[in-house]
Amino acid sequence: MLQLLHIENIAVIERADIELEGGLTVLSGETGAGKSIVIDSIGAILGRRVSRDLVRSGAKKGFVSAVFTELPPALCQLVNELDLAGDEGDTLHIQRQLTADGKSSCRVNMKPVSASTLRLLAPYLIDIHGQNDGQKLLDEAHHIDYLDGYAGNAALLERYRPNYQALLALRREIHALETGEQERLQRIDMLSFHKDEIEQAALKPDEDETLAQRKAYFDHAGKIAGALERARLALSGDDEVGGACAMLDEVSAAISALREVSDAFDGMAEQAEEVRLLAADLRDSVAAQSGNLDFSSAEREYVEQRLDEIYRLKQKYGGTIPEILAYRDRIEAELDALQNADDRREELRGQYREMLRQTKSIAAELTEARRTAAKKLEQEIVRELSELDMDKVRMRIAVHTGTKLSAHGFDTVTFEISVNPGEPEKPLSRVASGGELSRIMLALKNVLTAGEDVGMLIFDEIDTGVSGHAAQQIGRKLSAIARKKQTLCVTHLPQIAAMGDHHLRISKSVRDGRSFTDVSPMDRAHRIDEIARLLSGEEISDAARKNAEDLLDAAGQGA
Repeated sequence: MLQLLHIENIAVIERADIELEGGLTVLSGETGAGKSIVIDSIGAILGRRVSRDLVRSGAKKGFVSAVFTELPPALCQLVNELDLAGDEGDTLHIQRQLTADGKSSCRVNMKPVSASTLRLLAPYLIDIHGQNDGQKLLDEAHHIDYLDGYAGNAALLERYRPNYQALLALRREIHALETGEQERLQRIDMLSFHKDEIEQAALKPDEDETLAQRKAYFDHAGKIAGALERARLALSGDDEVGGACAMLDEVSAAISALREVSDAFDGMAEQAEEVRLLAADLRDSVAAQSGNLDFSSAEREYVEQRLDEIYRLKQKYGGTIPEILAYRDRIEAELDALQNADDRREELRGQYREMLRQTKSIAAELTEARRTAAKKLEQEIVRELSELDMDKVRMRIAVHTGTKLSAHGFDTVTFEISVNPGEPEKPLSRVASGGELSRIMLALKNVLTAGEDVGMLIFDEIDTGVSGHAAQQIGRKLSAIARKKQTLCVTHLPQIAAMGDHHLRISKSVRDGRSFTDVSPMDRAHRIDEIARLLSGEEISDAARKNAEDLLDAAGQGA
């Protein structure tokens, strides 16, 4: 149960400490006083999305904290699993700070957590039923969710939904294979041509560089031959002029002769001999290279054609030979997949048939569980409504089972009702008035939460369109619910306010040009005044006070 709620700098609430007890607590106040701000603050504690506008104007940050006690065992287990247990095992402290720039930070038992963690804890803490839930009840798309919640179908749905999504994925893949047959054949032709063209070229990784060097050789054939001939003449000479080698032979012979005169010429003679030998080696190399010159026009034509072919392939398939070869490897893999599409399609069809069989089996289990639960839920809602001044109502929860699977199985669910004797059951959206819808929602909420671990129920202005005896019956029902779970009800009706075990009043005042909201618990005398205000408005008469006192006495709230 929620024991303490602290609100600071949230909208018009500068600071409020709200102590709550078990039983039924009613919350009343004038329109615009800030009742919704209290509910929004509780929503923030539960991890709900909050607007930056929730922070009080002029404040840098807002803050909400809550203390929960008497935690259900399932919540204690979850808190331990999340490693959020505090020093007090049966107490949970939750804090959320909001900043004016839209950021927020959360803590559980002083440990930082994310808002998503608060949402994990929320189902065990508080269930808020607001005015929007009535509109949700009119939307038949949500009826199946209500029935599944009552039937306890969560485990079945956890098995069904992944199967259904897998079915959709298989169907899409099979459809793509079936409808893309022409495109597949065209792609096979194109890729096969690419692959054959690359393979026929028989490319080698560095071939283009080798060919480029050979082409350069052919392009400079005349220059090469002329340079070698000049070098040969310079080294070997001709009939008229002696070459460098002959001269060096004479130099070496002349200096070597001086060694007979003196040892001082030994080094010089060795140098001369070395130079002579080097020149002779160079002469032989030039002669050999000149003899090996090959300027074959056929080879030159081949080199140029091969380079043109490689250039064309680069333009089509990649900027380098390695990129062309990598492209070939990729299209080989794609061709393999495309050429084996028939096998793949049959494989997928087999998987689809087996998945369909499994999914239909689970869907059939869901249908059976829903049909069984629908009868029980009809009876429980009718019983609840009979206690809410709707004793002539007939309720039918129609489970329509088709042959096509959807995200929910084979079924659609419609809540149908007859509020007048002799009238057939019709969809809620066509029959129920605002007041009737409020009571139906209250009945449904009471039934659905009866077996849940949630510690507190909040009903935010569920009295729309209700008055008189019906309002009194709603108050009694809320009182009965509160005997099982801590309950908070925001109301404008005196009949409901009188049924509260505890009564909080929200009031707004203006000080120094700023709005301030206060939340105050009330004793019997103040409750009489508040209920009288709800009965007659701001001008409270003695008759209204007497009526308020009678309502409290009738409700057994004499203290």
